[in-house]
Formats: sequence, C-alpha cells, structure tokens
Amino acid sequence: MRNVVCTSDAPGVGHYSSAVKSGGFIFVSGQLALDPITQQIIEGDASQQTERALQNAATVLKAAGSSLDSVVRCGVFLKNMDDFAAMNAVYEKIFGPHPPARTTIEAARLPKDSLVEIDVIALE
Repeated sequence: MRNVVCTSDAPGVGHYSSAVKSGGFIFVSGQLALDPITQQIIEGDASQQTERALQNAATVLKAAGSSLDSVVRCGVFLKNMDDFAAMNAVYEKIFGPHPPARTTIEAARLPKDSLVEIDVIALE
C-alpha cells in the first residue's frame, strides 16, 4: 500500500510527491533551501541552506503525521564537499546526540543551483 503526501506548505520544483507513506515509513523527496512562499533558493551559505532544507523536510513530515524526531535516515547532497563542516554543524544541532543514519555525497549540480539537497526517511 502506498499513500501520497502532498502539502502546499512545502516548496516543490517538479512533478513529484512531497512524500510517500508505505510499509510504516515516510519517504520524503529531496528538499532544497527553497522559501515556501517565493519558491526561490534562500540567500545564504551552506549552513543556512541546510537549515532551510531541513525545515522544509519537517513541514512535509508534519503533513504526513510525523516529525524530524522520527527520521531514521537522511541523504545529503552537497554542491561542494568543502561545505561538509557547515552542513554537519546544523545537522548536529537539529538532530542532537542520536542522529539518524546518513549518506553525504558531492553532486555536480543540484536543482536551482542549490548548495544543499536533503531527502529523509522517517517512521510513520
């Protein structure tokens, strides 16, 4: 069984669902540092963009009946791996001493020339 989660409170840049609920999990599509009102990438460095991307993920999770506290895995895509420390500091602040599993990779180019994109998998 598969349930699509859509919310107009979170930004989107293409033809995809904000999230899909299946098998007790919520699979959140990659979130950029988009302002949900303007649909534009926020100004700022990788730490600010990481925070905005995670805020957007939290908005999608809330619409799905969950939260960042239920995240079990994150995929982080960085435009430049030199931004790892800045991203990691925000990640640590948000997820605390027991963070979810994570993969971080450098991507040649992200949508809208974002510095960061983050997808998450959470428990329902």
